[in-house]
Amino acid sequence: MREAITVIGASLAGLRGVETLRSDGFDGRITLVGDESHQPYDRPPLSKQVLAGDWEPDRIHLAAPDRLADLQVDLRLGQRATGLDLEAHTVEVDGVAERFDGLLIATGAQCRALPGTGHLAGVHTLRTLDDCLAIRAALEAVPRRLVVVGAGFIGSEVASVAVDRGVEVTMVEALPVPLVRVLGAEIGTTMADLHRSHGVDLRCGVGVVELVGEDRVRAAMLDDGSVVEADMVVVGIGVVPNTDWLESSGLDLDDGVCCDATCLAAPDVTAAGDVARWTHPRYGRSVRVEHWDNAVEQGIHAARRLLQTDEEATAYAPVPWFWSDQYDRKIQVAGLTHPDDEVRMVTGSPEEGRFAALYGSGGRFNAVFGMNRPRQVMQFKSLIDQEATWEEALAYARELG
Repeated sequence: MREAITVIGASLAGLRGVETLRSDGFDGRITLVGDESHQPYDRPPLSKQVLAGDWEPDRIHLAAPDRLADLQVDLRLGQRATGLDLEAHTVEVDGVAERFDGLLIATGAQCRALPGTGHLAGVHTLRTLDDCLAIRAALEAVPRRLVVVGAGFIGSEVASVAVDRGVEVTMVEALPVPLVRVLGAEIGTTMADLHRSHGVDLRCGVGVVELVGEDRVRAAMLDDGSVVEADMVVVGIGVVPNTDWLESSGLDLDDGVCCDATCLAAPDVTAAGDVARWTHPRYGRSVRVEHWDNAVEQGIHAARRLLQTDEEATAYAPVPWFWSDQYDRKIQVAGLTHPDDEVRMVTGSPEEGRFAALYGSGGRFNAVFGMNRPRQVMQFKSLIDQEATWEEALAYARELG
Protein backbone atom coordinates (compact mmCIF):
# COMPACT_ATOMS: atom_id res chain seq x y z
CA MET A 1 0.00 0.00 0.00
CA ARG A 2 1.34 3.40 -0.99
CA GLU A 3 1.91 5.97 1.73
CA ALA A 4 3.92 8.66 -0.13
CA ILE A 5 3.69 9.78 -3.76
CA THR A 6 6.01 12.39 -5.24
CA VAL A 7 5.12 14.42 -8.31
CA ILE A 8 8.07 16.10 -10.02
CA GLY A 9 6.87 19.07 -12.04
CA ALA A 10 4.46 21.74 -10.76
CA SER A 11 2.98 21.80 -14.24
CA LEU A 12 -0.50 21.30 -15.62
CA ALA A 13 0.14 17.55 -15.88
CA GLY A 14 1.61 17.46 -12.38
CA LEU A 15 -1.23 19.38 -10.76
CA ARG A 16 -3.90 17.33 -12.51
CA GLY A 17 -2.09 14.26 -11.25
CA VAL A 18 -2.24 15.53 -7.66
CA GLU A 19 -5.95 16.35 -8.00
CA THR A 20 -6.63 12.88 -9.38
CA LEU A 21 -4.78 11.13 -6.57
CA ARG A 22 -6.96 12.92 -4.03
CA SER A 23 -10.23 12.52 -5.93
CA ASP A 24 -9.52 8.78 -6.35
CA GLY A 25 -9.12 8.38 -2.60
CA PHE A 26 -5.38 8.48 -1.95
CA ASP A 27 -4.96 9.90 1.56
CA GLY A 28 -1.21 9.54 1.97
CA ARG A 29 1.48 12.18 1.67
CA ILE A 30 1.80 13.95 -1.70
CA THR A 31 4.82 16.08 -2.52
CA LEU A 32 4.74 18.38 -5.57
CA VAL A 33 8.13 19.74 -6.64
CA GLY A 34 8.50 22.57 -9.17
CA ASP A 35 11.64 24.36 -10.32
CA GLU A 36 9.86 27.69 -10.91
CA SER A 37 8.94 30.03 -8.08
CA HIS A 38 5.44 30.64 -9.46
CA GLN A 39 2.29 28.81 -8.42
CA PRO A 40 1.28 26.26 -11.09
CA TYR A 41 -0.02 28.13 -14.14
CA ASP A 42 -1.47 27.57 -17.58
CA ARG A 43 0.98 27.86 -20.49
CA PRO A 44 -1.11 28.38 -23.69
CA PRO A 45 -2.05 31.99 -22.79
CA LEU A 46 1.66 32.88 -22.53
CA SER A 47 1.93 33.18 -26.31
CA LYS A 48 -1.58 34.56 -26.67
CA GLN A 49 -3.54 36.65 -24.15
CA VAL A 50 -0.77 37.29 -21.60
CA LEU A 51 1.80 38.18 -24.25
CA ALA A 52 -0.71 40.53 -25.89
CA GLY A 53 -1.37 42.24 -22.55
CA ASP A 54 -5.04 41.27 -22.54
CA TRP A 55 -4.57 39.11 -19.42
CA GLU A 56 -2.42 39.57 -16.36
CA PRO A 57 -0.47 36.62 -14.87
CA ASP A 58 -2.86 36.07 -11.96
CA ARG A 59 -5.52 35.01 -14.46
CA ILE A 60 -3.59 31.90 -15.52
CA HIS A 61 -3.09 30.33 -12.10
CA LEU A 62 -4.30 26.74 -12.20
CA ALA A 63 -5.40 26.59 -8.58
CA ALA A 64 -6.20 29.18 -5.95
CA PRO A 65 -4.27 28.95 -2.64
CA ASP A 66 -7.32 27.57 -0.81
CA ARG A 67 -7.65 24.84 -3.46
CA LEU A 68 -4.00 23.85 -2.98
CA ALA A 69 -4.60 23.78 0.77
CA ASP A 70 -7.60 21.49 0.28
CA LEU A 71 -5.38 19.08 -1.66
CA GLN A 72 -3.07 18.78 1.37
CA VAL A 73 -0.02 18.74 -0.85
CA ASP A 74 3.52 19.55 0.22
CA LEU A 75 4.24 22.14 -2.47
CA ARG A 76 7.95 22.76 -3.04
CA LEU A 77 8.43 25.68 -5.43
CA GLY A 78 11.83 26.84 -6.62
CA GLN A 79 13.31 23.38 -6.07
CA ARG A 80 14.71 21.02 -8.67
CA ALA A 81 14.87 17.25 -8.99
CA THR A 82 18.53 16.27 -9.42
CA GLY A 83 18.54 12.48 -9.46
CA LEU A 84 16.55 9.26 -9.22
CA ASP A 85 17.45 5.87 -7.71
CA LEU A 86 14.89 3.32 -8.89
CA GLU A 87 16.16 0.48 -6.72
CA ALA A 88 16.17 2.55 -3.53
CA HIS A 89 12.92 4.30 -4.46
CA THR A 90 14.43 7.71 -3.78
CA VAL A 91 14.36 10.94 -5.72
CA GLU A 92 16.91 13.69 -5.13
CA VAL A 93 15.53 17.19 -4.64
CA ASP A 94 18.32 19.77 -4.73
CA GLY A 95 20.70 16.93 -3.94
CA VAL A 96 18.79 15.51 -0.96
CA ALA A 97 17.38 11.98 -1.37
CA GLU A 98 13.73 11.51 -0.44
CA ARG A 99 11.85 8.20 -0.31
CA PHE A 100 8.75 7.59 -2.44
CA ASP A 101 6.26 4.78 -2.92
CA GLY A 102 5.04 6.19 -6.22
CA LEU A 103 6.57 8.77 -8.56
CA LEU A 104 4.95 10.81 -11.32
CA ILE A 105 7.41 12.60 -13.62
CA ALA A 106 5.92 15.71 -15.24
CA THR A 107 9.00 17.88 -15.76
CA GLY A 108 7.98 19.16 -19.19
CA ALA A 109 10.50 20.49 -21.67
CA GLN A 110 12.80 23.42 -22.29
CA CYS A 111 13.29 25.53 -25.39
CA ARG A 112 16.08 24.87 -27.83
CA ALA A 113 18.44 27.84 -28.02
CA LEU A 114 20.56 29.17 -30.85
CA PRO A 115 24.18 28.31 -30.00
CA GLY A 116 26.45 31.19 -29.08
CA THR A 117 23.72 33.70 -28.30
CA GLY A 118 23.65 33.58 -24.50
CA HIS A 119 25.67 36.79 -24.13
CA LEU A 120 23.31 38.91 -26.24
CA ALA A 121 20.50 40.98 -24.73
CA GLY A 122 17.29 41.08 -26.74
CA VAL A 123 17.31 37.35 -27.60
CA HIS A 124 14.35 35.45 -26.15
CA THR A 125 12.69 32.06 -26.01
CA LEU A 126 9.11 31.56 -24.82
CA ARG A 127 8.35 28.74 -22.42
CA THR A 128 7.82 30.17 -18.93
CA LEU A 129 5.84 33.02 -17.43
CA ASP A 130 9.09 34.94 -16.89
CA ASP A 131 9.94 34.46 -20.58
CA CYS A 132 6.52 35.79 -21.56
CA LEU A 133 6.75 38.87 -19.36
CA ALA A 134 10.24 39.66 -20.66
CA ILE A 135 9.04 39.50 -24.28
CA ARG A 136 5.93 41.53 -23.45
CA ALA A 137 8.02 44.24 -21.83
CA ALA A 138 10.31 44.34 -24.86
CA LEU A 139 7.34 44.62 -27.24
CA GLU A 140 5.86 47.41 -25.10
CA ALA A 141 9.09 49.33 -25.63
CA VAL A 142 7.97 49.51 -29.28
CA PRO A 143 10.88 47.83 -31.08
CA ARG A 144 10.95 48.60 -34.76
CA ARG A 145 12.18 45.22 -35.96
CA LEU A 146 11.55 41.72 -34.63
CA VAL A 147 13.09 38.56 -36.04
CA VAL A 148 11.27 35.34 -35.21
CA VAL A 149 13.37 32.23 -35.78
CA GLY A 150 11.06 29.30 -36.52
CA ALA A 151 7.56 29.37 -38.01
CA GLY A 152 6.03 26.78 -35.69
CA PHE A 153 3.01 27.50 -33.54
CA ILE A 154 4.84 29.45 -30.81
CA GLY A 155 6.80 31.57 -33.28
CA SER A 156 3.65 32.20 -35.31
CA GLU A 157 1.68 33.35 -32.26
CA VAL A 158 4.49 35.70 -31.22
CA ALA A 159 4.57 37.13 -34.74
CA SER A 160 0.80 37.64 -34.65
CA VAL A 161 0.96 39.59 -31.37
CA ALA A 162 3.87 41.69 -32.62
CA VAL A 163 2.09 42.55 -35.88
CA ASP A 164 -0.90 43.75 -33.88
CA ARG A 165 1.48 46.12 -32.07
CA GLY A 166 2.72 47.54 -35.34
CA VAL A 167 6.14 45.88 -35.15
CA GLU A 168 8.01 45.03 -38.35
CA VAL A 169 8.36 41.22 -38.28
CA THR A 170 10.71 38.99 -40.23
CA MET A 171 10.18 35.25 -39.75
CA VAL A 172 12.97 32.84 -40.67
CA GLU A 173 12.08 29.18 -41.28
CA ALA A 174 14.55 26.49 -42.34
CA LEU A 175 11.82 24.29 -43.85
CA PRO A 176 10.36 24.93 -47.34
CA VAL A 177 7.05 26.06 -45.80
CA PRO A 178 5.91 26.41 -42.18
CA LEU A 179 4.91 23.23 -40.36
CA VAL A 180 5.42 21.03 -43.42
CA ARG A 181 6.46 18.05 -41.26
CA VAL A 182 3.24 18.25 -39.27
CA LEU A 183 0.65 19.61 -41.69
CA GLY A 184 2.08 18.83 -45.13
CA ALA A 185 3.03 21.13 -47.99
CA GLU A 186 -0.47 22.27 -48.97
CA ILE A 187 -1.57 23.43 -45.52
CA GLY A 188 1.96 24.69 -44.80
CA THR A 189 1.71 26.94 -47.86
CA THR A 190 -1.62 28.24 -46.58
CA MET A 191 0.05 29.11 -43.28
CA ALA A 192 2.82 30.91 -45.16
CA ASP A 193 0.23 32.92 -47.09
CA LEU A 194 -1.48 33.85 -43.82
CA HIS A 195 1.71 35.38 -42.43
CA ARG A 196 2.54 37.23 -45.60
CA SER A 197 -0.99 38.60 -45.91
CA HIS A 198 -0.47 40.28 -42.53
CA GLY A 199 2.78 41.93 -43.58
CA VAL A 200 5.27 39.41 -42.18
CA ASP A 201 8.48 39.07 -44.18
CA LEU A 202 8.54 35.26 -44.21
CA ARG A 203 11.76 33.68 -45.45
CA CYS A 204 11.57 29.91 -45.89
CA GLY A 205 14.29 27.42 -46.74
CA VAL A 206 16.90 29.50 -44.98
CA GLY A 207 18.58 29.26 -41.59
CA VAL A 208 20.28 31.59 -39.15
CA VAL A 209 24.07 31.42 -39.22
CA GLU A 210 24.72 33.98 -36.50
CA LEU A 211 23.11 36.70 -34.44
CA VAL A 212 25.18 39.85 -34.72
CA GLY A 213 25.85 42.32 -31.94
CA GLU A 214 28.28 43.11 -29.14
CA ASP A 215 26.16 43.23 -25.97
CA ARG A 216 22.77 43.41 -27.67
CA VAL A 217 21.45 41.76 -30.81
CA ARG A 218 21.52 44.04 -33.83
CA ALA A 219 20.96 41.69 -36.75
CA ALA A 220 20.56 38.10 -37.89
CA MET A 221 22.92 36.73 -40.53
CA LEU A 222 21.23 34.09 -42.70
CA ASP A 223 22.81 31.22 -44.61
CA ASP A 224 21.79 32.71 -47.95
CA GLY A 225 24.14 35.62 -47.24
CA SER A 226 21.45 38.12 -46.31
CA VAL A 227 21.43 40.15 -43.10
CA VAL A 228 18.20 41.13 -41.31
CA GLU A 229 18.39 44.00 -38.86
CA ALA A 230 16.74 43.31 -35.51
CA ASP A 231 15.97 45.11 -32.27
CA MET A 232 14.92 41.82 -30.70
CA VAL A 233 14.83 38.13 -31.62
CA VAL A 234 12.45 35.40 -30.46
CA VAL A 235 13.69 31.86 -31.05
CA GLY A 236 11.02 29.18 -31.52
CA ILE A 237 12.82 26.11 -32.86
CA GLY A 238 11.28 23.42 -30.69
CA VAL A 239 11.85 21.99 -27.25
CA VAL A 240 13.90 19.30 -25.50
CA PRO A 241 12.30 17.15 -22.78
CA ASN A 242 13.68 17.82 -19.29
CA THR A 243 15.36 14.46 -18.69
CA ASP A 244 18.96 15.47 -17.86
CA TRP A 245 18.39 14.67 -14.19
CA LEU A 246 17.40 11.12 -15.15
CA GLU A 247 20.49 10.21 -17.20
CA SER A 248 21.86 7.77 -14.60
CA SER A 249 18.49 6.59 -13.30
CA GLY A 250 18.13 3.49 -15.45
CA LEU A 251 14.91 4.74 -17.05
CA ASP A 252 14.62 4.30 -20.81
CA LEU A 253 15.16 7.78 -22.27
CA ASP A 254 14.65 8.61 -25.94
CA ASP A 255 13.51 12.17 -26.57
CA GLY A 256 11.51 11.85 -23.37
CA VAL A 257 10.80 9.28 -20.67
CA CYS A 258 9.74 6.09 -22.44
CA CYS A 259 6.61 4.47 -21.02
CA ASP A 260 4.42 1.54 -21.90
CA ALA A 261 0.91 2.04 -23.21
CA THR A 262 -0.39 2.64 -19.66
CA CYS A 263 2.12 5.48 -18.93
CA LEU A 264 4.28 3.25 -16.69
CA ALA A 265 8.01 3.99 -17.10
CA ALA A 266 9.23 1.56 -14.40
CA PRO A 267 7.64 -0.17 -11.44
CA ASP A 268 5.98 2.57 -9.32
CA VAL A 269 7.05 5.29 -11.78
CA THR A 270 4.88 7.00 -14.40
CA ALA A 271 5.33 10.03 -16.65
CA ALA A 272 2.95 12.56 -18.17
CA GLY A 273 2.88 15.66 -20.33
CA ASP A 274 5.62 17.01 -22.59
CA VAL A 275 8.29 14.77 -21.04
CA ALA A 276 6.44 11.48 -21.61
CA ARG A 277 6.84 9.18 -24.61
CA TRP A 278 4.52 6.20 -24.84
CA THR A 279 3.25 3.62 -27.27
CA HIS A 280 -0.06 4.91 -28.59
CA PRO A 281 -2.28 1.92 -29.38
CA ARG A 282 -4.49 3.85 -31.80
CA TYR A 283 -1.62 5.00 -34.01
CA GLY A 284 0.68 2.04 -33.41
CA ARG A 285 3.81 4.07 -32.76
CA SER A 286 5.76 5.74 -29.99
CA VAL A 287 4.69 9.36 -29.57
CA ARG A 288 5.37 12.40 -27.40
CA VAL A 289 2.63 15.02 -27.46
CA GLU A 290 3.26 18.64 -26.42
CA HIS A 291 -0.31 19.87 -26.16
CA TRP A 292 -2.43 21.30 -23.32
CA ASP A 293 -5.17 18.71 -23.64
CA ASN A 294 -2.66 15.87 -23.46
CA ALA A 295 -1.07 17.31 -20.31
CA VAL A 296 -4.48 17.30 -18.64
CA GLU A 297 -5.54 13.82 -19.69
CA GLN A 298 -2.17 12.13 -19.33
CA GLY A 299 -1.60 13.68 -15.90
CA ILE A 300 -4.88 12.10 -14.80
CA HIS A 301 -4.07 8.74 -16.41
CA ALA A 302 -0.51 8.56 -15.07
CA ALA A 303 -1.62 9.40 -11.51
CA ARG A 304 -4.39 6.81 -11.64
CA ARG A 305 -1.89 4.22 -12.93
CA LEU A 306 0.08 4.59 -9.69
CA LEU A 307 -3.00 3.47 -7.77
CA GLN A 308 -3.78 0.50 -10.03
CA THR A 309 -2.54 -3.05 -10.29
CA ASP A 310 -1.19 -4.30 -13.62
CA GLU A 311 -4.50 -6.11 -14.14
CA GLU A 312 -6.53 -2.94 -13.58
CA ALA A 313 -4.38 -0.70 -15.78
CA THR A 314 -5.66 0.43 -19.17
CA ALA A 315 -3.88 1.87 -22.20
CA TYR A 316 -3.72 5.62 -22.66
CA ALA A 317 -5.22 6.20 -26.11
CA PRO A 318 -6.42 9.79 -26.50
CA VAL A 319 -7.18 11.72 -29.66
CA PRO A 320 -4.65 14.58 -29.28
CA TRP A 321 -6.09 18.03 -29.85
CA PHE A 322 -4.75 21.56 -29.76
CA TRP A 323 -5.44 25.07 -30.99
CA SER A 324 -3.49 28.14 -32.01
CA ASP A 325 -4.70 31.75 -32.33
CA GLN A 326 -2.95 33.63 -35.12
CA TYR A 327 -4.11 37.02 -36.36
CA ASP A 328 -7.87 36.66 -36.92
CA ARG A 329 -7.71 32.89 -37.33
CA LYS A 330 -8.36 30.07 -34.87
CA ILE A 331 -6.42 27.02 -35.95
CA GLN A 332 -7.23 23.59 -34.52
CA VAL A 333 -5.83 20.12 -35.11
CA ALA A 334 -7.23 16.86 -33.76
CA GLY A 335 -5.42 13.54 -34.14
CA LEU A 336 -1.88 12.77 -35.26
CA THR A 337 -0.77 13.25 -38.84
CA HIS A 338 1.61 10.88 -40.64
CA PRO A 339 4.16 11.72 -43.39
CA ASP A 340 2.34 9.38 -45.81
CA ASP A 341 -1.07 11.00 -45.26
CA GLU A 342 -3.30 12.02 -48.09
CA VAL A 343 -4.71 15.50 -47.37
CA ARG A 344 -8.25 16.21 -48.50
CA MET A 345 -9.92 19.63 -48.25
CA VAL A 346 -13.55 18.89 -47.32
CA THR A 347 -15.21 22.19 -46.47
CA GLY A 348 -14.49 25.83 -47.20
CA SER A 349 -11.23 27.01 -48.76
CA PRO A 350 -8.01 28.81 -47.81
CA GLU A 351 -9.19 31.77 -49.87
CA GLU A 352 -12.21 32.12 -47.57
CA GLY A 353 -10.02 31.83 -44.49
CA ARG A 354 -12.38 29.10 -43.23
CA PHE A 355 -11.84 25.45 -44.10
CA ALA A 356 -11.29 21.94 -42.79
CA ALA A 357 -8.90 19.33 -44.16
CA LEU A 358 -8.67 15.62 -43.38
CA TYR A 359 -5.56 13.45 -43.12
CA GLY A 360 -5.56 9.72 -43.81
CA SER A 361 -3.30 6.87 -44.89
CA GLY A 362 -3.61 3.10 -45.32
CA GLY A 363 -7.37 3.33 -45.08
CA ARG A 364 -7.16 5.04 -41.67
CA PHE A 365 -8.55 8.44 -40.76
CA ASN A 366 -5.75 10.04 -38.76
CA ALA A 367 -6.37 13.74 -38.21
CA VAL A 368 -8.31 16.89 -39.05
CA PHE A 369 -7.06 20.45 -39.47
CA GLY A 370 -9.43 23.37 -39.19
CA MET A 371 -9.07 27.10 -39.73
CA ASN A 372 -11.99 29.00 -38.19
CA ARG A 373 -13.98 25.73 -38.28
CA PRO A 374 -14.16 24.68 -34.59
CA ARG A 375 -17.46 22.79 -34.86
CA GLN A 376 -16.28 20.67 -37.78
CA VAL A 377 -12.98 19.88 -36.02
CA MET A 378 -14.84 18.56 -32.99
CA GLN A 379 -17.18 16.53 -35.19
CA PHE A 380 -14.27 14.86 -36.97
CA LYS A 381 -12.40 14.41 -33.68
CA SER A 382 -15.34 12.32 -32.54
CA LEU A 383 -15.00 10.19 -35.68
CA ILE A 384 -11.31 9.60 -34.96
CA ASP A 385 -12.26 8.52 -31.45
CA GLN A 386 -14.70 6.04 -32.99
CA GLU A 387 -11.86 4.73 -35.19
CA ALA A 388 -13.66 5.64 -38.39
CA THR A 389 -12.03 4.57 -41.64
CA TRP A 390 -10.80 7.02 -44.27
CA GLU A 391 -13.80 6.30 -46.48
CA GLU A 392 -16.21 6.75 -43.56
CA ALA A 393 -14.64 10.13 -42.78
CA LEU A 394 -14.93 11.25 -46.40
CA ALA A 395 -18.54 10.06 -46.54
CA TYR A 396 -19.33 12.04 -43.38
CA ALA A 397 -17.70 15.10 -44.96
CA ARG A 398 -19.98 14.74 -47.99
CA GLU A 399 -23.02 14.62 -45.70
CA LEU A 400 -21.90 17.89 -44.09
CA GLY A 401 -21.76 19.43 -47.53
